[in-house]
Amino acid sequence: MLKTVEATIDEQGNVKLLEPIQLPKPERAIVIILSEELNVSETALLSEDALAEHWLRPEEDAAWEHLKV
Repeated sequence: MLKTVEATIDEQGNVKLLEPIQLPKPERAIVIILSEELNVSETALLSEDALAEHWLRPEEDAAWEHLKV
C-alpha cells in the first residue's frame, strides 16, 4: 500500500501527521524532509499519485523497454 500523508517534524525529530489516518496494522514509512528553501511545485507533488497510476503499468514498461541500457 502506498499512501501520501503530509506531516511536520519539529526540532527534536517528532513527526506530526497533518491528518488522521487509520491503518489495519503497523506499517513502514519513508520520511522525506522538504526544506522550505526548496521550491518544489505543490502541484507536482499532488499529481505524483495520479501519474504513478499510469507510469507503473506493465504497458508503460513495455513501451519503454527498447530504451533500457
